[in-house]
Amino acid sequence: MNTDSSATPANTLKQGALGVGFIVFFVVSAAGPLAAISGGLPIGMMLGDGAGMPALLLIVIAILLMFSAGYTAMASHVTHAGGFYAFVARGFGGNMGAIAAALAILGYNAMQIGLYGLFGVAAAALAHDLFGLSSPWWVWDYVAMVTIAVLGYRQVDLSAKLLMFLVAGEYLVVLLLDVFILKAGGAHGLSGVSFSMPALMSGAPAIGLLFCFASFVGFEATTIYGEEARNPERTIPLATYLSVLLIGGFYTFSAWCLVMGAGADQLVPTLTSLSDPTTFTFILSKQYAGQWLSTAMSVLFVTSVYAALLAFHNSSARYFYSIGREGLLPEFLGRTHPEHQSPHAGSLLQTGLAFAIITVFVALKSDPVLTLFSWLTNLATLCVVTLMAFVSFAVVAFFRRQPADGMGALRVVVLPVLAGALLIGVLILAVANFKVLTGASGFLSWGLPSLLPLAALIGWSRAVLLKRRHPERHARLGGSSPA
Repeated sequence: MNTDSSATPANTLKQGALGVGFIVFFVVSAAGPLAAISGGLPIGMMLGDGAGMPALLLIVIAILLMFSAGYTAMASHVTHAGGFYAFVARGFGGNMGAIAAALAILGYNAMQIGLYGLFGVAAAALAHDLFGLSSPWWVWDYVAMVTIAVLGYRQVDLSAKLLMFLVAGEYLVVLLLDVFILKAGGAHGLSGVSFSMPALMSGAPAIGLLFCFASFVGFEATTIYGEEARNPERTIPLATYLSVLLIGGFYTFSAWCLVMGAGADQLVPTLTSLSDPTTFTFILSKQYAGQWLSTAMSVLFVTSVYAALLAFHNSSARYFYSIGREGLLPEFLGRTHPEHQSPHAGSLLQTGLAFAIITVFVALKSDPVLTLFSWLTNLATLCVVTLMAFVSFAVVAFFRRQPADGMGALRVVVLPVLAGALLIGVLILAVANFKVLTGASGFLSWGLPSLLPLAALIGWSRAVLLKRRHPERHARLGGSSPA
């Protein structure tokens, strides 16, 4: 089998299957816009800086745009389904690339599997409210798992078409709520208090920043679809910037509308008075628009999480495929389906991992939201932030050897270094506040973050073993020798 990124046509992903629009839908669905607006951001407001959340979102957008400058510059030279892994390997060499590969596998699988905890609870509640059905949360998870396995096994454009409709529905219902709040003038009139310095620095802005950052996880997956994109040198950079601006603008505007809907002064007291702060958005929708919008949002909340499950499944499968074909994982993972040209082996493996881990949580009778969802999705956020920091500095290393084609030092040196430094700061904050973010205590508060260095050690050892047995394959990790 050819293990380089230039695999033979019989063993490649489906080329030219995705345009800018489909890739944007993939990464926007991974970010889970309605799930963020209804779940992550209200909790971030309650534990963080309250009415200052919209200003924090603008800060996160700025950091991500800095990161995207170097990220998209390198994407114009590196087209590889391994995403972060390939970028780090091309910048720092195969050993560091293997570390990035292990972190990516841990992070994307943790995010996908963790989301099942939220999906099962939301789907069970919706089935009870609409149809009077009483069923355990895990039943809905297993049903969703089967459908996602089928979609992941088949052509990527089939998944993209489904995501397009689901994401459009999410945006529509939230924007409708925004319009109703603005039309009513909010609780006490409209104002820009959310963007003032006192609001930004109130409460615990560091916690709020972490919740904002977690809401964007998934936007960076544009490069994973590079081998399936039409004209990837243009498509991937454009899709990346569009994703940041679309997700960021939507979050910032809608978060501000939520603040206005509750009233800046009453926002935090309102959230803390709720037994479940994730009901906050649904309460506002019922208050300002009526039960019909609240019901529509409840349905689309479930489909939002489902869309994110499908998007992260696809990302995980492509990491398994790209890393398997280069020898860091068993080679059967690096083969595509002869008909669908999908990473079907990686898709099946991801489904198997999800089934096994969810079954363990079911057997232990763990709370699906407070354990499965909270622990694993925050672990995934740590992995993605770490990878983004690695990539930022890998961009600088890459362009020290590769002509920058007139892009300039600002794009390939200054902004990547600044983004990398800021991302390291975000990572330190996340580790320091991991107990607050997850509710995990004792062993788990440090045991879960310790999985990152453990994964890095496993990745490094795999690279060392590959170099000893097949030095020529080690030299090609990431698609090209970094020497």
